[in-house]
Amino acid sequence: MDKKIVGREFELGQLSRYYKSKQSEFVAVYGRRRVGKTFLVRNAFPQIDFQYTAMMNVTRREQLVCFANALREQGLVDVADLSSWQEAFAELKRLICTLPKSRKKVIFLDELPWMDKSDAVFIAAFEHFWNSWASARNDIMLVVCGSATSWMMDKLINNRGGLHNRITLHIRLEPFTLKETELYLKSRKFRWGRTMIAECYMIFGGIPYYLSLLDSSLSLAKNVDFLFFRQNAVLRGEFNNLYASLFTNSKLYIGIVQLLGSKKKGLSRDEIVKGLKVADGGTFSKALADLENCGFVRCYTPFDKKKKTALFQLVDFYTLFYLNFIWERKINDEEFWSKNSRSTLRNAWIGYAFEQLCLAHVRQIKKGLGISGVITNVYSWRSNKQDGGAQIDLVIDRNDNSITLCEMKWTNKQYSITAAYEKNLNNKVETFIEENETGKSVFLIMITTQGVLPNSHSQILDNNLVLNNLFA
Repeated sequence: MDKKIVGREFELGQLSRYYKSKQSEFVAVYGRRRVGKTFLVRNAFPQIDFQYTAMMNVTRREQLVCFANALREQGLVDVADLSSWQEAFAELKRLICTLPKSRKKVIFLDELPWMDKSDAVFIAAFEHFWNSWASARNDIMLVVCGSATSWMMDKLINNRGGLHNRITLHIRLEPFTLKETELYLKSRKFRWGRTMIAECYMIFGGIPYYLSLLDSSLSLAKNVDFLFFRQNAVLRGEFNNLYASLFTNSKLYIGIVQLLGSKKKGLSRDEIVKGLKVADGGTFSKALADLENCGFVRCYTPFDKKKKTALFQLVDFYTLFYLNFIWERKINDEEFWSKNSRSTLRNAWIGYAFEQLCLAHVRQIKKGLGISGVITNVYSWRSNKQDGGAQIDLVIDRNDNSITLCEMKWTNKQYSITAAYEKNLNNKVETFIEENETGKSVFLIMITTQGVLPNSHSQILDNNLVLNNLFA
């Protein structure tokens, strides 16, 4: 195992436990592209006995040629050319049978969805390989990965055919947390403070691949210029590749995230359908579900729990940044980010991105409030008043007969609550109590970067957290 791997302790522990079991295991690892699935698997086991990484957008014949080459390179030198997936898995069995019987054999099939040409031939052969051979043994560790999360969910995890309930462990790999991001950057000799790391997270998210592109000798601003705004910058062209690799009909998916990116507080399903002028049917439902499963979009569960009022919101940090500063913007200045540190556009983006940063770290917020041991549900809330009313993006409904309403503000210094803002906050709390009538005690907290400046208006708060709490 690579001792340099950062974070992922829980996932590594799970993989190790299943590797040591006395039976064959079928493990599925899925998640957003670039989140580190392949790196995790490659560093989880003492050795991998057979590995094949599928190619995107190639024919079955081309895939089989590469699969045969992988078999030859990894020990089965006499394998003939393959004409079907049935032959491919038969030869894989032959390779595994040459290995020592005294240990578990690890088979790693990466980007599994790209092997499937949607004609049932691959999945049938794959089912047969597991059901008729691998599962009958006690020494196989079959690990499959896929970025195409919808395929992984439909064909494997929620399979209703031959692979129904066959997966023994599935891991949805999430982006790094702020703490893991800090550990990763420190391991690569970065000396950035937490404010800069938080801003980095709001641009790149906790995506290991994007973080690996950063240069420790440059400031964050210079890194952003280099990766996004210079000619042929690597992350300028990432957007279309990202969505095309995950979703077959990427145009619909991009349309949804583009629309949500322009409506920071979220849209209902009906509003998205109307805005895109698309049919409200199965294809649209699947697109929304896929985006949610991949972590690009979150569905607000409304506090009143009425599905019709649910809102969808874009939460992928890379996509948010791209849509704000790259998408359809003809920016030719290779130092755009360095020169626009205080622009109105940047300030609007960073305020919203900080809200999303907090929403991605609810567990840390609960710890900071001292309620980690309390059973909670997390909701959003928007007033029913026709004038737009009040909205609270983070409502923590607690099992101790309490509700915590969270306000989130990004500032470069202590946040000063004015008389007007105190009035606004008081209106939010009173409207929430009036419209929901829960009977629970309601607490108001604020999450800021540097804390809240004590003054006559700050007493409206029951508690406040700072950026450091999110690194817990």
